[in-house]
Amino acid sequence: MKSIILFFCLCFVTTYSFSQEEFSKSAQEVDSLYKEDQFYFGLTYNLIGKKPSGLTQSGFSGGFHFGYTKDMPINKRRNKAIGIGLGLSFNSFNQNLQITEDSKGDAQFQIIDASEITFTKNNFATYMVEMPIEFRWRTSTATDYKFWRIYSGFKLGYVFANNSKFEGSPQNIKLKNISAINNVQYGLTLGAGYNTWNFYLYYALNPIFNDKAKIDNKVIDANAIKIGLMFYIL
Repeated sequence: MKSIILFFCLCFVTTYSFSQEEFSKSAQEVDSLYKEDQFYFGLTYNLIGKKPSGLTQSGFSGGFHFGYTKDMPINKRRNKAIGIGLGLSFNSFNQNLQITEDSKGDAQFQIIDASEITFTKNNFATYMVEMPIEFRWRTSTATDYKFWRIYSGFKLGYVFANNSKFEGSPQNIKLKNISAINNVQYGLTLGAGYNTWNFYLYYALNPIFNDKAKIDNKVIDANAIKIGLMFYIL
């Protein structure tokens, strides 16, 4: 976890320095065919939507997102564009849904009854490669690097690793590569703001878990909702 945060911080500092250099160069000449190719870095608070009865969240469920988006203007003024990117994402969800495995290695799910089970930590996490596709509107010009923007779109993600942790009685449980978590996840996105600081929203269109994840023979249809800030760096 610490190494992932350090990686993001190093990337942020590097790209910020790069953007400052590019800004100095651009001040000397105007590029009429400019593009808003950007690195992005995001921090989100992760919520679980469509929760099954009894499921609650506690503590802070966080997300870290980093990547690069290629900008392709679609009009003469160049204030409208299509953006296609590639990035990495880490997401954790702290809640009271306990994940265990049976003798066959299949995942089992149950809502923790606090009157019977005591615990200090219970969460699951996903590590994803993501491809955002956006329709971009902004007030930028070839010489104006501080502008309003609204980016709406679709994000496709592939979960290349996942895990869950339970710390409590009667014993701690740690699982990796849980087959009941959907490998492919996708949803709608919205980013809006001014200059570097932007509000960000992601709403998943498919469930976090596949149809193998059940409570009392009912499929867990919960989806991910992420709310936070997205930072764009030229």
